[in-house]
Amino acid sequence: MLVPFEKLDPQSKIWIYQSGRKFNEAEKEFITKKTESFLTEWTAHGHSLEAGMQIVYDQFIIIGVSEAVNEASGCSIDRSVNHIRELGKVLNIDLLERSKVAIKENAQVKLIGFSEIKKMVLSGVIHSDTEIFNNAIVSKKELESDWLQAVENSWLKRYF
Repeated sequence: MLVPFEKLDPQSKIWIYQSGRKFNEAEKEFITKKTESFLTEWTAHGHSLEAGMQIVYDQFIIIGVSEAVNEASGCSIDRSVNHIRELGKVLNIDLLERSKVAIKENAQVKLIGFSEIKKMVLSGVIHSDTEIFNNAIVSKKELESDWLQAVENSWLKRYF
């Protein structure tokens, strides 16, 4: 059952898919249409899931499911990952690649390979107050409070 993302309760489980580049308007419309269609039919063990989606910063697809209604099962989660994989194939974008960190720089999302992080810290490109996206969060409540955080409060603090 599709619901507006903002209507999902704060404890809703979320998954964040990061694109290697910004989506254009046609891609955003395609992603939204296909994902809303998927979520309308998404089930776990034959029971509808109350789910919503949003595209943020033109570069992240966020899917949420209210587990207060029905919990997502392993098979249903696999179906959602396959949906994202198929979107990526059609759009020729890797939405499941996890070897880059997203930072916010001048209101823009910038992706940095893990191998480049230490060098960027040492050269002063990344500061302790640079904002990083924590895509490992798992709830809508965390999305609202902990998704974007200063590097000094993230796992990157070890570089300072």
